[in-house]
Amino acid sequence: MSTNDSARSHSSATLSEASGLSVALSPEIRSLWAGVRLCGPAFTVQGAGGDNLALHHAVLQASPGSVLVADLGGARFGHWGEILTVAAQRQGIAGLLIDGGVRDAAETEALGFPVFSRNNAILGTRKDFRGVFERPVTVGGITIHTGDLIVGDVDGVVALPSAKAEEILDRADGRVAHENELMKQLRDGHSTLDLYNNFEAAGR
Repeated sequence: MSTNDSARSHSSATLSEASGLSVALSPEIRSLWAGVRLCGPAFTVQGAGGDNLALHHAVLQASPGSVLVADLGGARFGHWGEILTVAAQRQGIAGLLIDGGVRDAAETEALGFPVFSRNNAILGTRKDFRGVFERPVTVGGITIHTGDLIVGDVDGVVALPSAKAEEILDRADGRVAHENELMKQLRDGHSTLDLYNNFEAAGR
């Protein structure tokens, strides 16, 4: 199973807990449309609030399968919309994670393109700043590097450091197996307090 496939099989919450690290983005970063799931290696973009030229350049520079991770300073402008979505899909980009505003939510949902943003906004943007690419950016309070593994779902978004992603995914597999066993015991009639007391007795 590939890293991306393994990551897709886990929730953002499970990955956050398995990491033991500060990898969970601010809960203000939310999916643009319901049911969306985001997964792939980051391609980082430092832009400027109220300016979306950097995003146009990023669409052309990012590798297929990448998630564009853009720091726009949380600015309430429509930095991304239907036109950039179509262009990104043509390039094989896996989705967008942006600390800033986006618009055209209904159109983006109809196209099935994953977007996680800080806000929805309709104000238009200028095109002056070309952006800085593949350098660390801060999105949702977390520093993200190009190549870090991005996973987003209904619960939120995590950014797993690329050097630790495989290790975290292995630990996530273990957590899921343990939780499945706990749920089996609950269905067999044990209470959550029984399980908690057993957990404590085992010194965990």
